Amino acid sequence: MKIIKSLLPLLSVLVLTACQTYKADPIDYTAFKQSRPSSILVLPPLNESPEINATWGMLTATTYPLSEAGYYVFPVAVVNETFKQNGLTNAADIHNIKLDKLHSIFNNDAVLYITVKDYGTRYQLIQSVTTVEATAKLVDAKNGKELWYGTAIASDAGQKNNNGGLIGALVGAIVDQVAGTLLDKGYDIAQLAGSQLLSPTKPNGILYGPRSPKYKTEINK
Repeated sequence: MKIIKSLLPLLSVLVLTACQTYKADPIDYTAFKQSRPSSILVLPPLNESPEINATWGMLTATTYPLSEAGYYVFPVAVVNETFKQNGLTNAADIHNIKLDKLHSIFNNDAVLYITVKDYGTRYQLIQSVTTVEATAKLVDAKNGKELWYGTAIASDAGQKNNNGGLIGALVGAIVDQVAGTLLDKGYDIAQLAGSQLLSPTKPNGILYGPRSPKYKTEINK
């Protein structure tokens, strides 16, 4: 009994610690509001994952949330062709282009740099999980100031269930693995990651742009 009583304070600390939830520090949007970017050039993401489709899968996930937020986003095909015509096909080389050079070509207000940290499906004995993790920073194209920084992780782990028991889970894993060899499941999860990363409705997301009816209200907060 004495041992149990002596452990109670420690157990209380452990319970309280387990109940705590992580919250990212709020972003300082001062530089963002001063810059007031209207057009955003999204560079091909750097890929730190082993999946070769990660760069383009994540790139396709950026246009919609940024456009919905109220920004002009340079078309991916046009940007890609412009870089290709100048002999640039590698994301790392493109990220090293100086801001004034990018601005002289595209006349953009800001540049979005994205890095894919994780992308793809991991197959286990009775389950497969597809995960996409990315970080991004928005930089003023004229003075190089960092306007915003964000990170997001999206996964289909929460969508998995095992209502069919062990046999059902095994069959599901086999089906997932076969489908994974034919399709890029990371593409769909990348769309979720892109929304989490860039949507103004998400905590620490990018602010609404000039084309949004919510722009004036938010920029003057």
